[in-house]
Amino acid sequence: MIDLRPVGYTIGLLVAALGLTMLPPLLVDIAEGQGHWPVFAESAIITFLTGGLVALACHNGTREGLTLQQTFLLTAGVWLALPLFGALPFILGATEARIVDAFFEAMSGLTTTGSTVLSGLDTLPKGLLLWRGILQWLGGIGIIVVAMVFLPELRVGGMQIFRSEAFETMGKILPRATEIASQISVIYVALTVLCMLCYLLLGMNAFDATVHALTTISTGGFSNYDASFGTFSGPPEYVASVFMILAALPFVRYVQMVNGHRGALLGDVQARGFILTILVLVVVTTVILTSIFPHHWEQAVREALFNITSIISGTGYASVDYMEWSGFLIVLFFFIGLIGGSAGSTACSVKIFRYQILLASIKAQISKTRLPHGVFQPRWDGRVIDDDVLNSVMTFFVFFIVTLGLLAVALGMTGLDFITSVSGAATALANIGPGLGDQIGPAGNFGGLNDTAKWLLAAGMFMGRLELMVVFALFTVRFWRG
Repeated sequence: MIDLRPVGYTIGLLVAALGLTMLPPLLVDIAEGQGHWPVFAESAIITFLTGGLVALACHNGTREGLTLQQTFLLTAGVWLALPLFGALPFILGATEARIVDAFFEAMSGLTTTGSTVLSGLDTLPKGLLLWRGILQWLGGIGIIVVAMVFLPELRVGGMQIFRSEAFETMGKILPRATEIASQISVIYVALTVLCMLCYLLLGMNAFDATVHALTTISTGGFSNYDASFGTFSGPPEYVASVFMILAALPFVRYVQMVNGHRGALLGDVQARGFILTILVLVVVTTVILTSIFPHHWEQAVREALFNITSIISGTGYASVDYMEWSGFLIVLFFFIGLIGGSAGSTACSVKIFRYQILLASIKAQISKTRLPHGVFQPRWDGRVIDDDVLNSVMTFFVFFIVTLGLLAVALGMTGLDFITSVSGAATALANIGPGLGDQIGPAGNFGGLNDTAKWLLAAGMFMGRLELMVVFALFTVRFWRG
């Protein structure tokens, strides 16, 4: 029998902490004087008391380490519990959202997906807009800790290749997670503040700069406006692009740089691959834009850089409706969303390192076909790739493709058209944000979808953020027996 008390204790503490983070939106609403502050007062009290009571009830079961089963349950449980309570301000607030819409919005926020069911963002209370940004900011730093501590320990999707870089946990998950989080938090906060200051210098007001800094560094993509980042067309797009790239690079390298290893980031194979991919895509997109539209070259470069960076990092901002671009670029945007950033960053999707391992494996197999008696071993970052890592990566790709297909079929069965179903499944599993088409594309939102589709997409966001296999493992008999 699995002892659930350590899991409940940790989830309870995190839920209580989420209640405390509702205080800044409360203060903002008080300052606005529009009478919206009781929403966050009620939500904070419910969340804090519930989390605190659960933590107290499970306190006698705390211990220094967690078993593998408890770690799986904790990782999945946190990303289910927090959206449930994070949805309260949407239900009680000015949106008066239904449960399905509120849960969708909170899940999208905490998984840093960036898909939204809300319209009329320009007129919503500032406290609610800030809360959307806080959800994404918390989700961004949360997934860094999960990617660096929990997923390598759980041997998920090839993440075990980062065990040494994630400061070997040696079976003591929670104490070690606290140590890692404390080192990352300073860097995460510093990047957020720096991003906010840059936005301020370029003309954003303090509130917009704060919220957009929160959602840029988390690569979340929630904006305060229905027009998304198109409201700030111009130099802010360059700033946002730079910080989205910084947030999509491995944070462990920033820790190493702070500790004196100055070349850690540039020496990282993921970072180099990610930046090179963006540069190639920007050049291709810029050439196409300047050839089919009367774009000035600077505008073409800016729009290409911003929107490609936003999609490949999973941020999900949009500065233009790229559905009006050429068919080739629309298809290209669909596929680059399935690339993703670096492991151990706030970025989502498949992750660049898995493609690098896949290409290394293909190269080794081709060489072996040409020279059957030769010995060819795939390498990544100068290291031979273990069979365990290689099998895990290949399994992840299979799981991702199969899950994407099944989710798209399920969405189609709810009545959605082909483009909406496929792009919706992809944007949920890869935690990208906008899909394709008139309904859920960059100029639309997910509010018009039926309730079943919204629940399916919320489940897809949840599975995608936890690298799929963490979730699927919970549905196996062997897991509960083991």
